[in-house]
Amino acid sequence: MSDAIKHECGIAMIRLRKPVQYYIDKYGTPNFAASRLYVLMQKQLNRGQDGAGVANVKINTKPGTRYISRYRSIEPSAVNYIFDKINKKYRKAKKLGGHDALSDGEWLKENIAFSGEVWLGHLRYGTHGQNSIETCHPFLKQNNWRSRNLVMAGNFNMTNVEELFGKLVELGQHPKEKTDTVTVMEKIGHFLDEENQRIFEKYKHQYENEEITHLIEDELNVARILRRSCRDFDGGYAMAGLIGNGSSFVVRDPSGIRPAFYYADDEVIVVASEKPAIKSAFNIDFKAIKEIQPGHALVINKDGSYAESEIMPAREKKSCSFERIYFSRGTDPDIYQERKNLGKALIPSILKAIDFDLKNTVFSYIPNTAETAFLGMIEGLEDYLSSKRREVFVDAKPHVGDLEELLNFRPRVEKLVSKDVKLRTFITSDDERDTMVSSVYDTTYEVIKPGVDTVVVIDDSIVRGTTLEKSILTTLDKLNPKRIIIVSSAPQIRFPDCYGIDMSKMKEFIAFRAALQLLKERKMDNVLEEVYELCQANPAASENYVKRIYDHFTYEELSAKVGEIVTTPEIKAEVQVIFQTVECLHRCIPNHLGDWYFTGDYPTTGGTRVVNKSFVNFMEGKTIRAY
Repeated sequence: MSDAIKHECGIAMIRLRKPVQYYIDKYGTPNFAASRLYVLMQKQLNRGQDGAGVANVKINTKPGTRYISRYRSIEPSAVNYIFDKINKKYRKAKKLGGHDALSDGEWLKENIAFSGEVWLGHLRYGTHGQNSIETCHPFLKQNNWRSRNLVMAGNFNMTNVEELFGKLVELGQHPKEKTDTVTVMEKIGHFLDEENQRIFEKYKHQYENEEITHLIEDELNVARILRRSCRDFDGGYAMAGLIGNGSSFVVRDPSGIRPAFYYADDEVIVVASEKPAIKSAFNIDFKAIKEIQPGHALVINKDGSYAESEIMPAREKKSCSFERIYFSRGTDPDIYQERKNLGKALIPSILKAIDFDLKNTVFSYIPNTAETAFLGMIEGLEDYLSSKRREVFVDAKPHVGDLEELLNFRPRVEKLVSKDVKLRTFITSDDERDTMVSSVYDTTYEVIKPGVDTVVVIDDSIVRGTTLEKSILTTLDKLNPKRIIIVSSAPQIRFPDCYGIDMSKMKEFIAFRAALQLLKERKMDNVLEEVYELCQANPAASENYVKRIYDHFTYEELSAKVGEIVTTPEIKAEVQVIFQTVECLHRCIPNHLGDWYFTGDYPTTGGTRVVNKSFVNFMEGKTIRAY
């Protein structure tokens, strides 16, 4: 994606199912869990580089022993910074306990932080607000009773924060912030307290309080807590929590918008946002990794037993398609093939755009994340050439020279554009910034026939078109091609996201800007006013009124206008932009049908409210997000 956007977050959780001493004896190190959590987080750095956090819970500690530890950081290399601090704890153990201290699991649990059985890691991409330690997960809700402590981290955005805040006030709480992270944690924390109280009431006439405390820890019904907590949530979420007694959970939204996977054996239970991270950390087969089902929670009890439990009735699965197009690591074999298929699906449109003139066409890609789609595109070209060769052999007797040329012909592939420097944020002048942006990319010269060749460059998606307009096209035009065709492996992004990606403002989308220009050119500005009035009059409507703006234009008309918008007066080459169709997207990624950015079909009612509110903000000149 040449337009940088912030998105998603990453979670990682490990539960040791045996005593700490077992791992020291078998693996020869007290760092078994810490080292593997480090790998889980490093392999998911693509999901969050604004900050990181790690929490650890010890099970069955004696009173007076610290049993919850947490580090958070917004350092440039936050994961390394945190684990360096954790490792210092273990180096300190030698000084405190002597040479054999690192071989004594019980001593470590009594004396050293981050030596417990339950681990939770988080990688943060801030979609809004300040980037500070206070905004980093995991969050901690503390209490003097172990089973009332709650540690939480997640990959989520809620669309109904105001409603959730109101629910907390109705419960009698006085929340300190009106953010989805705080409201979600306080809501789950409330029902955690009620579950503790329920079990206490059950046993208060039969046992002493100290005995009841242990009964509560053993009988805590985490699934019940989550069912009561999650029923009002509207959004996309994969939320992980640790309870002070050693229980833990990961709960996923009913539409399966945000991803969560797990692996379990007799030694560990591990959860992550991406499968390749689990494979790398534990060297297991991809087939052994399972997906937490939509609307379900993976609940791990204090004793290490676990089960997937239904929390909310599952809806139609609408897993985020951007996960497959761009965000997740392409080392997942399914994602790798899907991205290749996306590139291959564009071949008919590309061939038509170049008038089937492969001899005078050069193919490339930008940025590096588009490489896999590019490989699929080249495979598709090879398939096309193979079909042409078959036609020649079956239907005709070609001239020897023509046959030799046909047999030897290969698509022309070059690395045309590469990122050369980073834009320095200290440049404040708009003119200077634009100049610097145009210098971010460098190009390979002397591979294009000036005025003859067409250049086809594939991108994973085009969101705002800013980098395309201010940098990439200018760079490519220096090669003096006859035409430049930019191909997006994703469809036109027309609508905002509200489930975890930083795409919330209508005016930033190049497809929306194209629609606005077409309305203006055709003297149809009244359409904007009509949609605005509908959105204002029906703030809780279940209809996405913004769709009506796009209904006036064909897909091809919008694509053509996008091409005009990104073509500055200085560009000499003819420019065309081709987008993937939604139909092809669904064929290529059949199990991730979350396509609301392209279609406006949101999986929750909150999403529809957000898009209408986002349009109202645009019409009123407000630059705030709509949720």
